[in-house]
Amino acid sequence: MYGYAGKVLRVNLKERSWKVEALDVEKAKKYIGGRGLGTKILTEEVSPEVEPLSPENKLIFITGPLSGTPTPTGGRYMVVTKSPLTGTVACSNSGGYWGAELKFSGFDMVIVEDKADVPVYLNIVDDQIEIRDAAHLWGKVVSETTQILEKECAEKAKVLTIGPAGEKLSRLASIMNDYSRAAGRSGVGAVMGSKNLKAIVVKGSQKVQLFNHDQLKEVVSNCTKKIRENGVTGQGLPAYGTAVLVNIINENGVFPTNNFQTAVFDKAEEISGETLAEKYLVKKDPCYRCPIACGRYCKVDDIEGGGPEYETIWAFGSDCGVSDLGAVIKANYWCNEMGLDTISAGATIAAAMELYEKGYIKEDELNGVGLEFGNAEAVIEWTKRMGLRDGLGDKLAEGSYRLAEMYGVPEYSMTVKKQELPAYDPRGIQGHGLQYATSNRGGCHVRGYMISPEILGLPEKLDRFTLEGKALWAKIFQDLTAAIDASGLCLFTSFAMGAQDYADMLNAAVGTDFTAQDVLDAGERIWNIEKLFNLQAGIDPSQDTLPSRLLNEGIPEGPSQGLVHRLSELLPEYYSLRGWDTQGIPTVDRLNKLQISESALTTEEVAAGDK
Repeated sequence: MYGYAGKVLRVNLKERSWKVEALDVEKAKKYIGGRGLGTKILTEEVSPEVEPLSPENKLIFITGPLSGTPTPTGGRYMVVTKSPLTGTVACSNSGGYWGAELKFSGFDMVIVEDKADVPVYLNIVDDQIEIRDAAHLWGKVVSETTQILEKECAEKAKVLTIGPAGEKLSRLASIMNDYSRAAGRSGVGAVMGSKNLKAIVVKGSQKVQLFNHDQLKEVVSNCTKKIRENGVTGQGLPAYGTAVLVNIINENGVFPTNNFQTAVFDKAEEISGETLAEKYLVKKDPCYRCPIACGRYCKVDDIEGGGPEYETIWAFGSDCGVSDLGAVIKANYWCNEMGLDTISAGATIAAAMELYEKGYIKEDELNGVGLEFGNAEAVIEWTKRMGLRDGLGDKLAEGSYRLAEMYGVPEYSMTVKKQELPAYDPRGIQGHGLQYATSNRGGCHVRGYMISPEILGLPEKLDRFTLEGKALWAKIFQDLTAAIDASGLCLFTSFAMGAQDYADMLNAAVGTDFTAQDVLDAGERIWNIEKLFNLQAGIDPSQDTLPSRLLNEGIPEGPSQGLVHRLSELLPEYYSLRGWDTQGIPTVDRLNKLQISESALTTEEVAAGDK
């Protein structure tokens, strides 16, 4: 078997039992792996109506066929489950080294079922599997847990864990690996916490078998050359990390500030990637087999660790009106320690700041910690309290939508499908806004990164203000991204590479005969089974929308002044291009064309969901 390890580890925590199953290779190739195969298994084994934090939900840790191979960035893994934040399918992506190590242990995926009676952790050393007691780890932050397990388990083992936020079932909880890498979004850490599973430790000694070593070596050489010659992946990201975007996005007038009340931050330079590199950067922190090395390792005062990324700098920075980059680094550190999604955590604090500004949150709820926009110490302290569910932090741990809803004003939550929007104001980027609204996992920038053509000009420059062609571009980017996630590679490679490059790598590693169109078709297949799951989970197409502020209130200043998002003009074309009906429901013809009519969610059930 090539590319795939060929084995699945299925663990039942309640019974403290496990078994090894053979990978269904034909199904794996049809969905590529990773996000695709993981979602397919979820749709077959978990009811879309399941309560996400119940024992009946499952947690799938899955690699792609290129994970653990010499391909550039081949170290990704995905966490697939039903999200407690959104109620949608959740598929959170992480880098570092844990994913490659899982593959080296001989497994493509781990399926976790039911709930342990007491805290446990899973220890995998090749084919030696143990479910061990984790009472001594419960309550500990991520770094301490990781350090203990590195000493307790096999030498050079890789550790994946949750922090206190996951244990306390915060809907913003992430799953952390390699100290500071995060499967961050959609509350997957809360699902892990609900199962009393503190950590998974892996150590492997096996190699991934490849179909054609020489062919793959040539393909990898060509792709790596493209990456290194590209302005974004070869220059901007290596030099300044993802925070290279701060000044670029601000200069375009789409840098959300003060909870999206405006889109220009007059102190953006103080929190930019250039300032980060000048004042706080210790070293680059690359993932497995990554020629880009966008990861940062920073230090401020007595705090040091991985990050922060661009999205984090925005969330705790301009979105909260904060220009103190040192405070942002500290807030990022505490997100990593608590196991919190930095985007949702920062954006939830920003929403709380507006609720306080507008008089909804009262002074007596703050317990001595301010919530004014621009309060640098507040973003640090509220991050800690959110992770511990302390005081008002207990409400913040539910996310901005539920927080704002508690005060009767859900419109102050800048979310799609209850997940916080990332660091780009869609009012000034029409294609990206469409991608936000239609994302299958709620507010997300990495389900179809339209910033690439609309802002960065890759693979070509599009006018960000116009609607022409944007529905087709969004669909293509969404489908390609799904295929990249399924393969086990990093999305950032798409700045320099196209669908044919991914097909070439898969063919050489796995022995498939994919064309570029086959890769896009697989991505579309993945997108549609996610949509089917969501429909049956009650996520109807009316939720393919944006916050009312972004549809009705023009940006008040800057290069994008006066703009709103014109979603209603784009959605009909988008649905049509997807082969869905006018209500956004996949048609039988399109499902048959994509060979997913055998889905556990039948076409009759889908039609019944059109209410």
